[in-house]
Amino acid sequence: FIQMLRGAKKREVLQLLKRAPEEMLPFVVEAAVVAQSVPALAALSDFLDFSKEPKSLLETFLYATAFSPRPSKELLHLVLDKLDGKQLAPEVRDTGMVALGSLVGKLCQQHLCGLQEVERGVETILAGLRRAKEEHEAATHLLALGNALLPDTIPTLLQWAEEGPTTVAAAAMAALRQFPSQHISSEVKRAMRRIFHEKRKSYEKTCRLAAAEILLDNEPLPMDVINILLAAHRLGTEAATFLLLKVQSSLRAEHHPARQIMKDVMRDPRINNYNHFSKAGVSSSFSGPLTATEDLLSTFGLDLLFLEGGFLRKSVSDFSLLSHGRRLRAAQVTIEAQGMESMLGENASEGEEGPELMAGMSAIFFDVQLRPIVFFQGYTDLMAKVLLSSGEPTSVVKGNLLLMDHHQVIPLQSGIQAVVKLQGGLGLDISANVDVNIWEQELKTSVNARGSLAIDFQAELDAPFLQTTLRSQTEAETSIHFDTNLRFSSSPVLMCLQLREEQVPYR
Repeated sequence: FIQMLRGAKKREVLQLLKRAPEEMLPFVVEAAVVAQSVPALAALSDFLDFSKEPKSLLETFLYATAFSPRPSKELLHLVLDKLDGKQLAPEVRDTGMVALGSLVGKLCQQHLCGLQEVERGVETILAGLRRAKEEHEAATHLLALGNALLPDTIPTLLQWAEEGPTTVAAAAMAALRQFPSQHISSEVKRAMRRIFHEKRKSYEKTCRLAAAEILLDNEPLPMDVINILLAAHRLGTEAATFLLLKVQSSLRAEHHPARQIMKDVMRDPRINNYNHFSKAGVSSSFSGPLTATEDLLSTFGLDLLFLEGGFLRKSVSDFSLLSHGRRLRAAQVTIEAQGMESMLGENASEGEEGPELMAGMSAIFFDVQLRPIVFFQGYTDLMAKVLLSSGEPTSVVKGNLLLMDHHQVIPLQSGIQAVVKLQGGLGLDISANVDVNIWEQELKTSVNARGSLAIDFQAELDAPFLQTTLRSQTEAETSIHFDTNLRFSSSPVLMCLQLREEQVPYR
């Protein structure tokens, strides 16, 4: 379909978009974005009206651009024109901003940072950050900078991480964690130490733990590991348990960059002893391999951080691919719930602001941060959702992505040319749900991920006396369901975790 669109004229693509049945329209839009021919992009420009189209179709278009493997400057120009100076629905504006960050980052990876469109894209994100009046708006722009991965923006991220309110600081930290180790400089590490040890002001525990993780995951100094371990117990039982298990999990992971440093530190009995590492809380951190070959390691990680009263504060499920020193976050889903302790009459820890009641989720797929989703915000909103709940999960991302798009002409020694084409597409359907039952004092979360991968390889040899084609098609489907169920009506808190993976048909 993509190859057909690449050979079509503008009026043909436009006619296709106008005549496509409603259920097929998102697929046609995704294919037109991926085709990236000048006629296809011109047809999309005429067809998409950001003031009229349904939000779901506009988000489909924007996510298709965000995941494009090799975007063009024309695609970035189209997105900038559609977002520029228009009154947009908040969801579309936020999705557009994270997509813009992804486009800028991918064009810079192609050494096209000097393009006028790229500079305009960066300025659009930074100007939006400066103008942001609400915390949520500022956080979205910071996540867009995380998608762009421009080293020049690190000072801006550090400023917001140190000085911003909790939600904004957490977004700045999430953006910093996207950067590879070579960009986590001594300046970044000094800022993380100030946040973790609260040198300038008090920070929410999740921010302090994020600062510790940035330090531990990026070639830490032995003194950093020692100081973090010694200070862990001052964070409270649950945060200390989480952090110490994080270190133990890193020690078991052969691929972890700080493993040897941590092993050296653990030789000191003043740090590595039962008193220090005895698990008192229910928080946990686990990471382990799913599959391993000579070239590729795929891992599954699960982090669960609880509050002292037993409520789940944050859960992170992570599927990553590691190959030749590089890491790709294939899928990372974070569910957060804050302010829950106030419902049971518990107060926040001393020195911490009492956070507003909220539950939400954010996700990263193939190193692209998606727009965060809020399940409920405030007690009134929670009650409305509880009373009017449809029980339907919230869709995080649904659509088709082109992961690989390779075309190469190889001249052979005989003088004949071979043409190689490789395309890889991924169909994704990710949804999540948080269900709070105040009467039964239960909290349930579920993340459902379904995916299908198709890879098409073709090699052609065409000469006057010989024509031959080699073709290979590979398909795989899988679905993963991760559920947590917590009951607070009794002490200790009862917790059930379930990870289900359906059988993978592979053709």
